[in-house]
Amino acid sequence: MTAIRQEAIQMLEKVPEDKLSFVIQIMQGVNGLIGAPEAKSITDIKQFIMAPTERGQAADDYIREQRDYDRI
Repeated sequence: MTAIRQEAIQMLEKVPEDKLSFVIQIMQGVNGLIGAPEAKSITDIKQFIMAPTERGQAADDYIREQRDYDRI
């Protein structure tokens, strides 16, 4: 492994998890510039996760209560 590659890997290990998607986008852009085949696109999973709400928590409690009384 070359020294430059080792340094790049060490830098990537220091990047916080929440910033990795940006790093991946930059790397994909660079790959596009040099004509390398694009890697599989990574979908940001956060767009599919809903923030917890009071209504959602009440629904969870309701389902638990129904299970406790063997209604479901």
